[in-house]
Amino acid sequence: MSTRPILTALSRQRRRGDLVFAIVFLAFSLFLLANLGSQTVWKSSGKLVAQPRFWPAVSLGGMTLFALLHVLGSVSSPREQGRWREVLRWLRSLEFAGWFIAYAALVPIIGYLPSTLLVSVLLVLRCGYGDGRLILTTVGLGFAIVVIFRGVLQVKLPAGAIYDYLPDGIRQVFFIYF
Repeated sequence: MSTRPILTALSRQRRRGDLVFAIVFLAFSLFLLANLGSQTVWKSSGKLVAQPRFWPAVSLGGMTLFALLHVLGSVSSPREQGRWREVLRWLRSLEFAGWFIAYAALVPIIGYLPSTLLVSVLLVLRCGYGDGRLILTTVGLGFAIVVIFRGVLQVKLPAGAIYDYLPDGIRQVFFIYF
């Protein structure tokens, strides 16, 4: 069985953001390689392969070599329109990291249950699913997740500062389960 048709198909695929990715990856691997000396040690005695710096150096050297080859391959490939549009599409995914950071920041303030419900519903709306049934399903799933994690699995999460304003009997239930 020949691999030629597969390789030909792969070489014909569009590579719009490939050069940008290759440059960023090369810069990252060079950064890691440059910091190798401050992060690992070289002992004066012992075998070469037993040195703490040896295998990280081998792996980072290989990573840098292949990143350099990737850059060279990207530079020699034909340029296509839409390279920066592709890069912007990659950067748009960072929005969801922002959602997670906002969620993690909200939990100690308003509590696990309210922040889980709020962020999950906002994410469903952000993704364009405004159907009422879907929002109710999201609220139900968020509530089930909180009850399972806090109540059943006893996962220790910080209670919300807002829980201090609840009446005494309800406050204790919220501190334990929500």
